[in-house]
Amino acid sequence: MSVFKRADNWYYRFQLNGKEYYRACKGAVDKKTALEYEVVVKTEIMRGNLKILDNSPKPLMKKLINLYLQYSETNKKSYERDVYSTKMILKYFGNVQAETITPQDIEDFKIKIKKDRGNKNATVNRHLEVLSKMFNLGIANNLIEKNPMWSVKKLREDNHKVRVLSADEEKRLFAEIERGYDVVGRDRKHKIIYPYVHLKPIIICALQTGMRRGEIFNLKWSNIDFEYDFIELLETKSGKSRRIPISKKFMEVLNELSRDNEYVFVNPETQKPYNDIKNAFHSVLKKANIENLRFHDLRHTAATRMLEKGADIRTVQEILGHSSVIVTQRYTHTTPQYKKSAIELLSNYC
Repeated sequence: MSVFKRADNWYYRFQLNGKEYYRACKGAVDKKTALEYEVVVKTEIMRGNLKILDNSPKPLMKKLINLYLQYSETNKKSYERDVYSTKMILKYFGNVQAETITPQDIEDFKIKIKKDRGNKNATVNRHLEVLSKMFNLGIANNLIEKNPMWSVKKLREDNHKVRVLSADEEKRLFAEIERGYDVVGRDRKHKIIYPYVHLKPIIICALQTGMRRGEIFNLKWSNIDFEYDFIELLETKSGKSRRIPISKKFMEVLNELSRDNEYVFVNPETQKPYNDIKNAFHSVLKKANIENLRFHDLRHTAATRMLEKGADIRTVQEILGHSSVIVTQRYTHTTPQYKKSAIELLSNYC
């Protein structure tokens, strides 16, 4: 007999082309369904498809998550952010077999995290990017055969409008930074404190170099060549080192800073580099009556100012460390005054 029952399970055993096949009949509840399963197995074998014989345990998403975290820790700077994403994925998919996940499962995941956690589209898309890479690593390591993300679309992101700090706003910003505040001490004497003074050299650095916030906070004196007046950044978002010339204005700032620490911008209370100035930055912006400005917009401002003064766009691309000139072209949408000046040039032809 080609099918038989042992304990509570049905099995098949037959020979085909001189080779014996013996496995459990998955899902069979009686002799009839066991025979039907056997027919399917014989048909698939004759077609050359032997996957139906694979009874080995299928990897859960937990395994792919661990594989991804090993990859991220070694190859990415966003490891901590990836840990957060994988926690979300683990909570939703952790005990699910990776190969059983469908595009619709991922669509449901998108809806759930938007609804339950109120994640913005950009945040959801970062989770999707992690998922896609996770499946690709599974394929590369022969754990799964396909990536269900192939038909899943990312959500539309509402990109932040490019914001440029005007000359007037810059004056108000620095005036507010340098303005002292009277306080009364325990001895009842008035004292002057400058709560935002540490922001000035950091902001000047951003406006005079176009560096990213993380690049500024991690800037070391060893990155600065004072003989030839340039900054060499070795750890960048793109992974490629780049050199940034130092302007006269920023050089004046550097010459005024203490060099007792290996980092350029150091929190005097901790003697460690700054990792967040959000509260102080937003506070001084509010006092200076400057709205809708992010710290990253200082980088936009530097790029726009260079382009407005006639700098070659490829040169600006290299200074900013953009992957392509297309990214830099976002900053060609400059101020209304600059556009009006350009239009006025046409008057000469009428």
